[in-house]
Amino acid sequence: MYFDIYYLILVVPTIILSLWAQFMVKSTFAKYSKITCSRKITGQDAAALLLRVNQINDVQIEAVQGSLTDHYAPSTKVLRLSQPVYNQCSIAAVGVAAHETGHAIQHARSWGPLVLRSSLVPVANIGSSLGPWLAIAGIFASIPILINIGIILFSGAVAFYLITLPVEFNASGRALAILRDNNVLSSEELKGAKKVLTAAALTYVASALTALMSLLRLILLSRRRR
Repeated sequence: MYFDIYYLILVVPTIILSLWAQFMVKSTFAKYSKITCSRKITGQDAAALLLRVNQINDVQIEAVQGSLTDHYAPSTKVLRLSQPVYNQCSIAAVGVAAHETGHAIQHARSWGPLVLRSSLVPVANIGSSLGPWLAIAGIFASIPILINIGIILFSGAVAFYLITLPVEFNASGRALAILRDNNVLSSEELKGAKKVLTAAALTYVASALTALMSLLRLILLSRRRR
């Protein structure tokens, strides 16, 4: 029976980190969803304000079903906010809405890392779905070229996860700065919003680490097999 020690020591810890990060973002969001911001501004209001301050007039704001399903779609220029964010006046709602608006601002400014990440989407989709399977098949069948193709493809997916980190951090930084400069949230409320966004950022860090360790595992397995 084959025992994959590399999966145990490299990938499993990052999976545990991912589960912890998901718990943290849900619990932190739940905590600050119960605290109403002093200006009684909703997530939709906050997003509209940030777009207006940055003179962005071609982005639509829509409500979307689910919780923590908020996202910005650059292809259609639509900012989608989940129900707990769109029409709620909580610190968490304003923070999340501002973060997603940060992506719209990045897109409007053609910010380099966001442009790069968008260009990597097709590569990441193919690499994450086919890369590991091709590499594993090549390892067990002792076909070096198949191993190399699989690792190269998966490397594209890993690059996507890594470039996602500065994109997400920058969106949060933009959001918090604009909320502060326009007095949308008080200093204490900003601390709460920052905790929500920091917890969310941890999920991206965990995903990037999982992808990176998975790639390292494939490389080590290929070398051991050879």
